Amino acid sequence: MFESLGRRIADHPRSAIVTWAVITVLGFSLAVFGVHGESLFSRLTSGAPVIPGSQNDEGLAILEEINPSAENISLIVDGASPSDPGVAEVMAGVHAELVSIEGVESVLDPIIVPAGPESDVGKMFTAQDGDGFLVVVGIEAGLPDDVEAAAVDDVTATLRTAATDLTAQDPEVSGLVGGNSLILDAITSQVERDLTTGEAIALPIALLIMVAVFGGFLAAAMPMAGAFASIGTGLGALLAMSYVMTIDASIVNVVTLLGLGLSIDYGLLIVSRFREELLRQNASATENREKRRRSRDDAQVAQALVTTMGTAGRTVAFSALTVAISTAGLMVFTPEVLRAIGAAGLIIILVAVATALTLVPALLRLAGKRLVRPDILSTVPGLRVVLRHSSAVDKDEGFFSRLASRVQRHPAWVAGACVVVLLVLAAPVLGLQMRNSGIELLPTSSPQRQFVVALSEQYPATAAPEIRVLVEGDQAAAQTFADAVAGIDGVEAVTAPVAIDDYATFGVDIPSGDPGGEQALEVVSAIRDLDPSSPFWVIGQAAGQLDFTDALADRVWWAVAIVVLATFVLLFLMTGSVVIPIKALLTNAISLAASLGVLVWVFQEGHLSSLLGFTSTGGIETFVVALVIAFAFGLAMDYEVFLLSRIKELHDAGVDSETAVRVGLQRTGRIITSAAAIIIVVFAGFVFGQLLIIKQVGFALAVAIFIDATIVRMLLVPATMTLLGKWNWWAPAPLRRLHERIGITH
Repeated sequence: MFESLGRRIADHPRSAIVTWAVITVLGFSLAVFGVHGESLFSRLTSGAPVIPGSQNDEGLAILEEINPSAENISLIVDGASPSDPGVAEVMAGVHAELVSIEGVESVLDPIIVPAGPESDVGKMFTAQDGDGFLVVVGIEAGLPDDVEAAAVDDVTATLRTAATDLTAQDPEVSGLVGGNSLILDAITSQVERDLTTGEAIALPIALLIMVAVFGGFLAAAMPMAGAFASIGTGLGALLAMSYVMTIDASIVNVVTLLGLGLSIDYGLLIVSRFREELLRQNASATENREKRRRSRDDAQVAQALVTTMGTAGRTVAFSALTVAISTAGLMVFTPEVLRAIGAAGLIIILVAVATALTLVPALLRLAGKRLVRPDILSTVPGLRVVLRHSSAVDKDEGFFSRLASRVQRHPAWVAGACVVVLLVLAAPVLGLQMRNSGIELLPTSSPQRQFVVALSEQYPATAAPEIRVLVEGDQAAAQTFADAVAGIDGVEAVTAPVAIDDYATFGVDIPSGDPGGEQALEVVSAIRDLDPSSPFWVIGQAAGQLDFTDALADRVWWAVAIVVLATFVLLFLMTGSVVIPIKALLTNAISLAASLGVLVWVFQEGHLSSLLGFTSTGGIETFVVALVIAFAFGLAMDYEVFLLSRIKELHDAGVDSETAVRVGLQRTGRIITSAAAIIIVVFAGFVFGQLLIIKQVGFALAVAIFIDATIVRMLLVPATMTLLGKWNWWAPAPLRRLHERIGITH
């Protein structure tokens, strides 16, 4: 099948290139300009993950039905008391302008309320230090989307103008405008900026690494072309997906990371094998000059492409299948954000493997033997020596074979040392805390985060309690329940219940003031363990976190079983062994644990926070853990397949196990380490973004790939395969016969 695809592309390379060019341009255009003026970024959402049917989700839905929430846009003025000269005059004009805006329902501040700033209500809207005040503008609930959006824009503009006017009177005065819609805009805008930042850092460095790998710009450009096509097509596909399911803002960067990394991985393998086949044909033609005279370069290039597709192409397709399986495991879970990431990941994997198997080969076909001729860089004296060694593809002896030989002298010691190092790195994962952060995702320099912090510090009367409880029944029943809640350890205060239709709600304050911390989680669990006479719902960040972790725990073993079983079957079909799949699963598991341990040490415990530019929230974002496990496992299996395919190829040719491991590592080590270096750069590029969740994902995956490509792939795998020897390829007789019939071989 793959040879046939190679022949088809060899016959019609320009058709494949033109088709991908059209698809890529269309994908980018749709993502940026959208349909009916709605771009991909305008359709993104943000917020805590929703668990359908959970207590937190049901409680919020009931509240929204009986008391629909309305958008509020607020202005925090700092440096001016409401009674300062000139403030009332400026605000009088602002009030008049605000109430004239269509959709504005209310305007509240300490100046406009009855009895003024000295009243109880006025003090609520006056800063704690007396040197500022708050303006809250309420938008009518239930407005059409376009009317509400226009009202928000007009109110925001008016409040920002008011802040400017107050600053003009006194340069010491400043103002911050904030609200839920503005926070969402800030997060989605940050996603766009982080995407640009990550690509601006990653792509040039990735190109330089590939120039070193291939010895020139032409060969290096091939995987990059596949990466660009994958990103453009993937973004367009995400826009289409947004009409079917909710797309969280962070998914865009995650999918871009995956598409970029996989496209470069697969492109590297295809290009490297193609150059290897061309060099092999050149060597054969040199031995037989008569044959060389009769052969056309064009025919040699076509044959090299067909051979490449039958070997590396098959490996790429198999690798993509293993990554797809681990990513598909996310779709087993209940949270929509995980299902969306799983679906988006599957799409981008399909796109990446499609570009690697069609676009990259088509470009190789047109480039032909120019890929193995000296590049202009080889004329530079200093670079010539470096490129000659870094881009060599035709040697069975070199750095990686020598490394394997050293490992094979003391395999037990090397394997033991690797396991000890990985376990030490994994230790912090035992203290893992998961969180559903909101505004904390934005950097401390973000105006919206500064707005929320100022609101909670200076206007505590307007802040929501850390935990809310909704009770079905009258106010008296709710009060009885509230009294019971007040007796729970860790509860600082309980607000008086407020009746809403057939329900009542009250707030619960805790000493820590952290709505997603360990204390809040313990209090929520304790409240849920109570047994009142009426149905009740506990709502808030901690409640959502508990619901999310419960949802993960409920389905995690299904996901693990599916991924483990499918991976085992695929590796068995590839190798004919039951030992290699078990070993691969165990080594990947300990490698993942080590990666998560480093993630916890850095982001939860706060180490390297100043270097990486973040403020620790005391935990790891809830869906980051599941996402990192799925993607890191898939990418690790990617490199496992790259290495095993060459070792198996040598073993099938009659080479003994130790030699097969040594030569297989030499032939793939350069590709694995180069691909890993590039993908680490890609992921690390997004660490330099500002959105916390993207920092965590980028860092965790970069660390996971580094650990896998160095400790695991270069040391632990050769050591364990040397220890096992011929037992690497063992399988029970019935399974050996099954593999002979249905096994996947070159």
